[in-house]
Amino acid sequence: MTKPNVLQELEWRGFVQQATPGLAAHFAKGPVTAYCGFDPTAPSLQLGNLMPLMLLANLQRAGNRPIVLMGGGTGLIGDPSGKPGERPLLSKEQIRENLQRQRDQMARFLEFGAGPTAALLLDNAKWLSAQSLIDFLRDVGKHFTVNIMLQKESVKARLESGLSYTEFSYMLLQAYDFLHLFRERQCTLQVGGSDQWGNITAGVDLIRRVVNGEAHGLVAPLVTMTSGKKFGKTEAGAIYLDPRLTSPYKFYQFWINTDDRDVEKYLKLFTHLPEAEIADLVGQQKNSPGKRPAQRALAATVTSLVHGADVRSGVEAASAILFGEEQAEVHPQVFEVLAGEIPTVAIAGNESVALIDLVTRAGLAKSKSEARRSIEQGGIYLNQQRIDDVTRTVVVSDWIGGKNLLLRKGKKEYALLRRES
Repeated sequence: MTKPNVLQELEWRGFVQQATPGLAAHFAKGPVTAYCGFDPTAPSLQLGNLMPLMLLANLQRAGNRPIVLMGGGTGLIGDPSGKPGERPLLSKEQIRENLQRQRDQMARFLEFGAGPTAALLLDNAKWLSAQSLIDFLRDVGKHFTVNIMLQKESVKARLESGLSYTEFSYMLLQAYDFLHLFRERQCTLQVGGSDQWGNITAGVDLIRRVVNGEAHGLVAPLVTMTSGKKFGKTEAGAIYLDPRLTSPYKFYQFWINTDDRDVEKYLKLFTHLPEAEIADLVGQQKNSPGKRPAQRALAATVTSLVHGADVRSGVEAASAILFGEEQAEVHPQVFEVLAGEIPTVAIAGNESVALIDLVTRAGLAKSKSEARRSIEQGGIYLNQQRIDDVTRTVVVSDWIGGKNLLLRKGKKEYALLRRES
């Protein structure tokens, strides 16, 4: 059974910028089937995709059925919304590969399987590829006027820079998707980002014209950062959900570095934490901003959601190490994270080695004499323990997990030594 206050919950969390009239009454009638489209034009989802995913997840948690529509067909065309120029067309093979990789990421956010609220994952290539051009123009195209299409924001924004007929037709394809899902899956709601409003309302109008049906649209505001930077972007580029493209450590750090002015908004949008808990975290943040309790909760929750609790634990421990938080011991699994983030040197053999030699080989000193001075001055740490004995030898028992050794010079200069089998 759908929760009667689902729209109020979405509004409180910040998911509602615009909605079609009568949506609240539509929810009140009972469970709704809602869909959101994702074009697989990249090998991984990005942080920008989190908004619609969390929107679908909130709808599912409220007793509604979500549909994830992968654009295996529309992805071959390219959506002009929010784009300054036409995107390069990808091959069918690349689209299929991207689609498969993104599918696996969806399961982190939505419950698939059986039951009335189980999420569905569909590919619009199955019905768009079967359409003949003549039939599509007769059955769908006749319901659109060029005048109306030119008034849509996604089209108007591109008229000066140029818009091909290929991308101009995207609106018709998305509208037809909605009509198809209305007929075949009783889907009555489409959701997306605010740049999709024109495409969504085109589908609502098509359903009304063709089958005299009631359908609705809801769009969320595009996520912004108070600092002025684009959300989900860093100097190194986009933040991806795929750990092969963005390491879980960098993913975690993105959220830890959230501006104090944005953290409450992000807690509402990107976690399922209840209102009272978010209010408590915001209060803690105001009282102790230096400890960043709200950012830590945000980073931990989102990283667990995307990468799993085990990975999140390793990332938190690695982050604590690299930011100088003293730890009694370092667990072996942390080194898999550290190996991707700090200079790492492979060491062969099982024999004992002088610490001075290892400090030099790790690049923490330019010479043995410099390494000796650093040790004498108490500036070298072995597995987080300060060493001031210049005769110290690293033995088998020093290697954590049998193969990992963490060296530190001063407060922030790290090196990881990994013993080869």
